[in-house]
Amino acid sequence: VSDLRPSAMPRSFDVSRSMFDLRSPPHRSMKRYDSVSSVPSSTSSRKDSQGSNRSLDTITLSGDERDFGRLNVKLCYVSSVEQIWITVLHCKDLSWPSTCGENPRICVKGILTLPKPVHFKSSAKEGSNDIEFMETFVFAIKLQSLQAVRLVFKIQTQTPRKKTIGECSLALQELSSQESSHWLDISPPSK
Repeated sequence: VSDLRPSAMPRSFDVSRSMFDLRSPPHRSMKRYDSVSSVPSSTSSRKDSQGSNRSLDTITLSGDERDFGRLNVKLCYVSSVEQIWITVLHCKDLSWPSTCGENPRICVKGILTLPKPVHFKSSAKEGSNDIEFMETFVFAIKLQSLQAVRLVFKIQTQTPRKKTIGECSLALQELSSQESSHWLDISPPSK
């Protein structure tokens, strides 16, 4: 335990004494931080998959909700040739219903939600908690067309039968020539 009164502080701390002086009133520029998340409490909300804000206090988990895993993708837009590059890297902590069997074959289906949707699909891999895909898909599309669409990913089993076991999506309004990496939470498929 150290004595934080100014008289007990060594001379070398004179310049920063106010940092340690607990008797002075708090500064007006101080921000209040949420004790759980270490982010300013005024920003402790998150956007759900539809893009609306929800307070963290209102998020409740029902008994049947569980972690479906995460999908890692990289995006890049090459403006000189008007191409979007989408790399499906891997699924982490993936889970699937027991009705799909022990090790179903799993693939990732992607959809660019343009007026005429663009579909693509990774190769099928043997199901595990951590599946590496490392596949890149390239499409020639004007940047203006992409800025109002979403990139939707559906995690599907191929065997024993074709079934969507989870999905996630990402808005494309901030595409740039700088490659960006995204971790997307996989949700149960929408009905």
